[in-house]
Amino acid sequence: MKKKTICLAIASSFVAGGFAAGAHAQETFTEQLSNAVSEGSIKLDLRYRFENVDDDAFNKDANASTLRTRVTVQSGMVGAFSALAEFDNVSEIGSDNYNSTANGNTDRPVVADPKGTDINQAWLRYGQEDAYGAYGRQRIVHGNQRFIGGVAWRQNEQTYDGFRIFYKGDTGLTLDYAYVYNVNRIFGPDDSNAQPADLHGENHFARADYRFAEHHNITGYFYSLEVDEDRGYAPGKTVGNSSETYGVEYDGKFGPVTAKAAYARQSDAGDNRLDYDADYYMVEGGFSVVGINAKVGYEVLGSDNNVGFKTPYATLHMYQGWADKFLVTPDDGIEDIYLGVTGKLGPVKLGAFYHDFSAEDSSEDFGTEWNLVGTWPVNKQFSTQLKYANFSSDSERYSDVQKVWVTLQLKL
Repeated sequence: MKKKTICLAIASSFVAGGFAAGAHAQETFTEQLSNAVSEGSIKLDLRYRFENVDDDAFNKDANASTLRTRVTVQSGMVGAFSALAEFDNVSEIGSDNYNSTANGNTDRPVVADPKGTDINQAWLRYGQEDAYGAYGRQRIVHGNQRFIGGVAWRQNEQTYDGFRIFYKGDTGLTLDYAYVYNVNRIFGPDDSNAQPADLHGENHFARADYRFAEHHNITGYFYSLEVDEDRGYAPGKTVGNSSETYGVEYDGKFGPVTAKAAYARQSDAGDNRLDYDADYYMVEGGFSVVGINAKVGYEVLGSDNNVGFKTPYATLHMYQGWADKFLVTPDDGIEDIYLGVTGKLGPVKLGAFYHDFSAEDSSEDFGTEWNLVGTWPVNKQFSTQLKYANFSSDSERYSDVQKVWVTLQLKL
């Protein structure tokens, strides 16, 4: 009964638009409203995480015990219209012995999971899954999230306010364009002294994927970021991220062998006071045999005029090591040589990864990192994960750090 009441409230807000569009005109108002409720859904997602950070730059460890509670309400179709509302709450379980970027505990390492309640998504969509237009706060994930992602690893996900047009055809072509005027960052829901919760501005995300053969895809993209200046923060936090990026990438498979390659060029844009043109490139090869997957890769975020290639909207935790030492590209760029092996031991998924970091614009050695992970999907509703990162450096610029995560997740 509760489910029907909530879905009814959402459906009522846009059902009139369905009639205006002329879709399914033969149906009565009551029939369309009933369809929106009966085909709607309510989902609950609980994710508890304990995160320990031992950073040599601090005398105290960070120990973060947090719970993210997510409620997602989605309507059924009303003509060609549908809607979704998603609410997140991040709460601390026990003490707050970590720097959330908002709690003022600057004597401990950062664990960027501030407590609070926020609207994670709230959108109205016209069309189906393979072709639609949407307006509102929404999740936008492009490809491997190297440039545009959701940062779903953190408890407060990154989502985007704006318009989006998506098309996936039968010929292998996929087109995706979004105009975004606000980015809801992981540091929200409220601004802190360290980080703004939102980045306002005029952003254009355009991406075209083409599957030209089975298991072979090529992608072109253009990202124009014009971030408004917030005078409460240093330019590097806001307007300093304004840029234009053009790029292309390839993803293919030859039997048990996989191959990936990418190149992008980035320049300053808008009111950015920086002046630079930097390159990004990546090559990766992998193979699979008897359930074991291995890969080796080389990724470079370049530098120009003492400015490193910027990826402010990426899911950065997926790249350059889980210790998150390089969330902002160093001024002299960064090179990452990496190896990885994944497989299964019974029902448990295992992974081990190694990184060797150095400067792109000099010969400085930044350090090395080991990452280990084990994930046990107990059933469709409940999963557990143990994860470890160890970064070691002889450079004066970077401190040694170890991180441990224990995650429990329940989806209903």
